[in-house]
Amino acid sequence: MRGTQRGSWADDRGASAVEFALVLPVFLVLLFGIIAYGIYFGAVHSTAQLAADAARASVAGISDAEREEIARQHVLNNVPSYVMLQPGKIQIVAGRLEQDSRQFRVAVRYDAAELPIWNFTPFLPLPSKIIERTATIQRGGY
Repeated sequence: MRGTQRGSWADDRGASAVEFALVLPVFLVLLFGIIAYGIYFGAVHSTAQLAADAARASVAGISDAEREEIARQHVLNNVPSYVMLQPGKIQIVAGRLEQDSRQFRVAVRYDAAELPIWNFTPFLPLPSKIIERTATIQRGGY
């Protein structure tokens, strides 16, 4: 027994365990939310980079059909080098802009439904499962 008697409320031996039990779930949700959003933003950036690179590569084409094929092949050939993207989930749309015939547009669309961010549906506000990024270049030569 201790030299001075304290009341039963003064015993703080389990306080750290209780604090840990209260803080740990909040900390884990924050940590995994940061990781999941980081993966999602990586996929968004990869999709945007693919669209921009494909648009730059399409400059080499002489006709719109050739530009479209160059853009499509560039995306399909380079998707495996992006860790966040799965090749089977990519769609490519390329062609002349209707509003301005001097512009050529490449749109890359990625279905991000299998990313781990969707496991946080009850906890976080979530973005769209479809990521679409476009890049536009000026058609050269005329």
